[in-house]
Amino acid sequence: MSTGEFSGLAALVTGGASGIGRATAQVLLERGATVGSLDLPGSSPPEGVTAFPGDVTNTASVDAAVSQAAERFGGIDIVVNNAGVGAAGTVEDNDDAEWHRVLDLNVVGMARVSRAALPHLRRSAHAAIVNTCSIAATQGLPRRALYSASKGAVLALTQAMAADHVGEGVRVNCVLPGTVDTPWVQRLLDAAEDPDAERAALSARQPTGRLVRAEEVATTIAYLASPASTATTGTGIHVDGGMQGLRLPTR
Repeated sequence: MSTGEFSGLAALVTGGASGIGRATAQVLLERGATVGSLDLPGSSPPEGVTAFPGDVTNTASVDAAVSQAAERFGGIDIVVNNAGVGAAGTVEDNDDAEWHRVLDLNVVGMARVSRAALPHLRRSAHAAIVNTCSIAATQGLPRRALYSASKGAVLALTQAMAADHVGEGVRVNCVLPGTVDTPWVQRLLDAAEDPDAERAALSARQPTGRLVRAEEVATTIAYLASPASTATTGTGIHVDGGMQGLRLPTR
């Protein structure tokens, strides 16, 4: 993919100030896109990326931020639904309020942003939505019941949206990362009884023997969003160090 493949296109990345979202905003910017970050007030996206403060759990906030981005950029061609939150525990460990909070942010938040952006995307010749899913949607991971349920919903939502909007020229795909070395994962490690042992365990469960880098996920998102990928829709790509497909002998 060339440096200027996104020239003339406008992209909006949710959660664009941190982790995978920040890396994605940076990659799209470097490849020629005009990029906005829809993130919480006070968040700082990469230099050159325009901040549009908003909260994906609030419809009015989302509508305002998307409208501002479309007005500023003269339209929206690409939406990366990346904002999300983690959750740890078995099905017994999270109360109803936590279930509602995580599902609202991880799933309904994507619906809110997509709903607000679709009128603008329909006017684009290169419309694409890319959702950040997770290996947790397809693999049973311990102590991730709520998080897995939310990401399973993201996978199903991606495929349903792709079917609904393919006739309108809007492609919808998702990425399914493994454990990514992000500030959120670092906070989980910091809270562990033995952070070094926990990091080693998370690294070892991926066949590559290391955590995924945010930049690796970002380049896959860019591939799915690219005008060069017009035959790809309703697809999920695993960026997981081999967790989905490989079964290696125990070391």
